[in-house]
Amino acid sequence: MKHHTLRLLPALVGMAFSGSALAAGFQLQNQNGAGTSTAYAGAAASAEDASTIFFNPAGMTYLPLGHSLSLGGTVIDRSVKFRDTGTTPMPVINPLTGLPTGAFHPVGDNGGDGGGASLVPAFFYSYAISPALRAGLGVSVTYGSETEYGDNFAGRFSGRYTSIHQININPSLAYRINDMISIGGGINFAKSEIEFRQNAPFVGAPLGVLKGDDTAWGYNLGAMFQLTPETRIGVSYRSKIKFKLEGNQTVEAPINLHQAITAELETPDNFSLAISQKIGDRLELLADATWTGWSSVNALTPIVAATGQRATAPLRYNFNNTWRFGLGAKYRLNDAWSLRAGVAYDETPVPDDASRTMTVPDSDRTWLAFGARWHLSKTLSLDMGYAHIFFKDASTARAVMNTTETATLQTVHGDFKTKADLYSLQLNYNF
Repeated sequence: MKHHTLRLLPALVGMAFSGSALAAGFQLQNQNGAGTSTAYAGAAASAEDASTIFFNPAGMTYLPLGHSLSLGGTVIDRSVKFRDTGTTPMPVINPLTGLPTGAFHPVGDNGGDGGGASLVPAFFYSYAISPALRAGLGVSVTYGSETEYGDNFAGRFSGRYTSIHQININPSLAYRINDMISIGGGINFAKSEIEFRQNAPFVGAPLGVLKGDDTAWGYNLGAMFQLTPETRIGVSYRSKIKFKLEGNQTVEAPINLHQAITAELETPDNFSLAISQKIGDRLELLADATWTGWSSVNALTPIVAATGQRATAPLRYNFNNTWRFGLGAKYRLNDAWSLRAGVAYDETPVPDDASRTMTVPDSDRTWLAFGARWHLSKTLSLDMGYAHIFFKDASTARAVMNTTETATLQTVHGDFKTKADLYSLQLNYNF
């Protein structure tokens, strides 16, 4: 019995990557408000406000002397709709024997819209210790939002609800070596809290709930090269962060299970190469290529905390490494207004339909963005941005396996249609 119900844990861990994740895979791209208007193109070379702490800490050396503060937020309105195309019925499992009873659960329906609206805040502060040395602090949500389908969702035995909140605290330092080269680095302290719900295939389809959390450490490094007064290149690297989630699992009657659980989760590392190119006094072009090491997410294995033994078969993702490409522009209309626009393309790490889960219906996506910066004074500015994200239609043929991975209990067949709109504001103040 325990082996069957503990199949819920890998799905819980997998949800740490989903929610409103709007970079390829499961990362939350929206680490500031200003970047939305350019689809985050060239973020590692931009260095126009304190949010450079996240994208490339070396950029702090390009900020004004004194204090630089950026406070932003993005509202993400995401729609995720599933259409069943032939999901097979889930057999009713006898909790005493772990074997099918001969009866089947109803397949269910499309589950409604699994998306919703969420607010993603971000705070960044930088201080000039000297003209060459800067210190800063960033606080942002690297993963977070909710995905929820209806109670009778056809994929409810694979995943029905998730909530994740992961906050990253990023103290950083930067140093200008000379007029051409600046370097920077930071420490990342991350806290992750996750809740997951899905139905277990026993009599009555009881609801299983898992809650887990952990804190972990990572780091990020960056460098900027001012090749000419018009041309700047930025490179940045963000490390993997490994979590050991600890929490509890409960399953409703007739199972009546409550026990401690653990699972390891390692977020991928990434590397970005970006360029900022000024053309004349008014136009600035931005571009980037970003690699993410998603192959580190292959399979997630649940562990019984009391025994240290593997609880059930792993949840297999089989992710591939991915690339992101962005192109943006900024145009200074006058002393008060700068206009922005950008496009970007993100690959998905999901290799095929069989690897696409209910809780991670990821697909290739294209960003189209525009916005503006309003200079209210020499020290105060306001960024406004909007982006629409077009997701490629995707399908799933996801097998729900038994504990030993020797038999398929159910195969969820369906199509996903996903889209998202982003609305951002960011206030910048230098003093």
